[in-house]
Amino acid sequence: MSDEDLWRVLRGIADMPYGAGQIAALEQLLRRVDTADDRHLAFVARMQATTGYVYGGEPAKSFVSFSWCLSEFDRDPQPYHQGHLHQLLWHFKYMVSGLLKFPEVPLDRTYAVLDDMERRYRAGGHSLQTVHKHRFRVADHVGDAEAAAHWYRLWQTTPRDDLSDCAGCDPTSQVGYLAETGRDAEAVALAEPVLAGRLTCTEQPQAILTALLLPYLRTGRGEAARDAHREAYRRLRGNLADLWDIGDHIEFCTLTGNEGRAVELVERHLDWLDRPPSPAAAMHFAATAAAALRQAGTATLYRRAAEGRPAAEVPASALADELTETATGLAARFDTRNGTTCQSEWIGRRLAVRSSGEHLPLSASVRRRPARPVSPARPAGDEPAASQGGSSSGDRGEGVRAGTGEPPTVTLPADAGPDDLLDLAEMSWGRHDRATFRAALVAFDDRFGADDLPTRTAAHRLALRAAEHGDEDDIAGAVEMNRAALELYREAADEVSIQVVAGRLGVLLTRSDEAAEEGLTLVREAAEALDRLGDDRQRAAGHDRVALALLHRERWADALAALDRAPADAGGDQHLTARIALHRAHLLEQSDRADEARVAAGEARRLAGELGIGELVTAACLAYARLVDDPADAVDACDEALRSAPAEAELPVRVARARALLSANRAADAVDDFVEAVTLCVERGAEGDAFLRWELANAYRMVGRLAEAAEVAEEAVLGLDRLGAQAEADRCRHLLAGVYAGLGEIDPAVALLEQLAENLDGPDNLPHRAQVLEEAGGILYDVDRDAVAAERFAAAATAYRLADLRLDELRARRREAYAWFWCDDRPAALRAVEQVDELAATLAEMVEPAATYELAMAAEAGARVLTVEDRPDEALRRLAGVPDRLRSIEAFGEAAQVEILAGELLLRLDRPAEAEPLLRRVLGGLPADSRPVRQTAWLLARALDLLDRPTEAAALRAEHHLDEDH
Repeated sequence: MSDEDLWRVLRGIADMPYGAGQIAALEQLLRRVDTADDRHLAFVARMQATTGYVYGGEPAKSFVSFSWCLSEFDRDPQPYHQGHLHQLLWHFKYMVSGLLKFPEVPLDRTYAVLDDMERRYRAGGHSLQTVHKHRFRVADHVGDAEAAAHWYRLWQTTPRDDLSDCAGCDPTSQVGYLAETGRDAEAVALAEPVLAGRLTCTEQPQAILTALLLPYLRTGRGEAARDAHREAYRRLRGNLADLWDIGDHIEFCTLTGNEGRAVELVERHLDWLDRPPSPAAAMHFAATAAAALRQAGTATLYRRAAEGRPAAEVPASALADELTETATGLAARFDTRNGTTCQSEWIGRRLAVRSSGEHLPLSASVRRRPARPVSPARPAGDEPAASQGGSSSGDRGEGVRAGTGEPPTVTLPADAGPDDLLDLAEMSWGRHDRATFRAALVAFDDRFGADDLPTRTAAHRLALRAAEHGDEDDIAGAVEMNRAALELYREAADEVSIQVVAGRLGVLLTRSDEAAEEGLTLVREAAEALDRLGDDRQRAAGHDRVALALLHRERWADALAALDRAPADAGGDQHLTARIALHRAHLLEQSDRADEARVAAGEARRLAGELGIGELVTAACLAYARLVDDPADAVDACDEALRSAPAEAELPVRVARARALLSANRAADAVDDFVEAVTLCVERGAEGDAFLRWELANAYRMVGRLAEAAEVAEEAVLGLDRLGAQAEADRCRHLLAGVYAGLGEIDPAVALLEQLAENLDGPDNLPHRAQVLEEAGGILYDVDRDAVAAERFAAAATAYRLADLRLDELRARRREAYAWFWCDDRPAALRAVEQVDELAATLAEMVEPAATYELAMAAEAGARVLTVEDRPDEALRRLAGVPDRLRSIEAFGEAAQVEILAGELLLRLDRPAEAEPLLRRVLGGLPADSRPVRQTAWLLARALDLLDRPTEAAALRAEHHLDEDH
């Protein structure tokens, strides 16, 4: 590699984002530079490395590169050194700050660097303002309050100059000191004009917003604190160098009652402690994380694998102990070095942080402060309403009065006998009145539980005990109780009850593969027996049980046939009739008989509404919402379900309503339902919140709330990774990359797409791999990082070729040629055009519109490259017939673009008589406010000049506000 090539590489590295990738590229370059004979390049590369190490999260390495540059500068001054003197003096600030963060570096060394810094600043005639600032920082670090106050005053009263920190960073340090000394109002007032201005520093505005978190909070500016947290954390979250500040955000979440979010942040950044930028950052993060984890109860965190440690779920309490030990151990090392106890005392205060008591909502995905998660009850019975997923929960009634949140009042007859109470419980169970069901059984147990009961009564109690086990989703317990009840009914020779319990037992057994055949036999035989022995209601219930058993085995047609055998009115039992209608709707849906299913769901909805049973109304409305074509009708059904839903059914209703709102183009309204759904998931400790966050992120994206979309998508990716759902996690990463691009966060967007490309490494994934590589190239191309964009397009083209997607390969190669063209790498652009030509020749016979477009634009790309190579004849020949082909597929804008280029080439070839009518026709067809108008008018005026028609040329220039050169 020549020295010129090495300089080009260095310029490319300077455009890379700070981080491990840039550092690896810098170190590879340094190895090559050291074998070359270019001292200037070696110096500049190490100056760049110093900055890269500091902002890339490896500041210890900057000590070496800085020392090398300083030694080279002093040992043998060269003319080029003067061009970098300002930057070298600036780097002294990095050194003072960095040395403080490593307890193994003696404090005397930091003071020596400060003294050298002051000497050089004085010698150069520079202000000592920033020297005083860094003496203040050392005094503050060691806990010398008097010295810190002294240097702070000097820092504030000494004039600034071009070596002072920027207009955002200087106030950031001031805000921190004012907040530390209890002057929060001053801190906020100081920051306001800074935030109102334009901040361009790498560290801003996230640094000053982070410093303002507690001053905002303590001065009653809760909304400002929340907004500062969201904005700053979003900018910090991807940079290892900002681990310290991320600790501040964790502490802020803990203080504001957002313990769940604090734990999420700890989990997200926990593996950074395996490679911290400095011991000081590790100490601070560990302390704030430990304090957060003390509030996490029995939660566990996913800890990624590291050298010598496998990936694992770690109890929050155990991790808190470990991190406490890390923080206090590092604080002791700093104090030993400093000869004070300041750091241990400061870390002690961090470890003691608890919620202030008042909750400040921070999350874009969780609305309330969740209670400690508990496992919800999942009631189950033998005749349940069918759920969306095809299984049955059998929830038997509301535990609260609809709309009140209060348990219903149940009054039982004081003189009711044991059989009266059991019959009442049985009837209530069939009517989905769980409150009366439970009250009757409690009364039975209290009044008669110790009595010697008749066999039939004991059997009935066991059968209802089975229902209670089902209510707790204890299928094994329900099976055991039903078997015991069956034996007692057989002793009592109660044939109808035998068949009812046998049928219930059969339904339960079909929920497992092992006992399915036994269950089907039991439920079918019971139904046949009830056809002979029972009344219409019992016969209908028997066939409904057969349908449920077959539903469990996903035998949709057989299940429908069983329902067809049930008496039409279920013996007058409206509750059973409604359940049968609901089951029929579900089975028809599973059988892809959508029109019939919709009718059945509508009937179930009507019947359930007449009964006023919230559980049935909810299930019927959800079924109907899934089946209707009009999203507005689906929203209406979900609204009805939401009004009736028992508390435990609200989550699926919220999810269904959110999705219906999205389909109805009401994404803004969908956001609220998705947020509520995520909140309910978190409150109940239910799995699935990661999937819902993914959907919520997409809803935020659709309404243009990109900051919230990014925050929630990041949470979703973390959760999906934790669940091992890589395909879904990668799809969410793809969404997140688009959101980052929309926010102008180009480097995170490209990094995500490249991670996706790595994940999609199998042969079956080649088309998707190519797509994300091409998207990365497009994002880079749009921000004029053309050389890197060209590399991504080339990689995409290779993947398309391996996937045998030749037309897509042609598009990617064309875009590669454009990118090389715009970054003025002519040899690379020509090579790309050669590949485009070879590929286009193999596709020339394709006639579909997409091929016509790509072949035409490939010709245009080649012509542009040849134009700058001063080969206008060849370029013009390439364009022959291209505009007509583009117009044939209604690509009128592209056709005009090609004709403008053709007109320019005709002028270069001294053929103005041909250029003039072409350009005039193009100009006449362009929209007045379109971008190409001025270019076309300028070219046309030039053609008129060459045709010796100066009056027309001047009029055209005046019309379009042009001069002769532009």
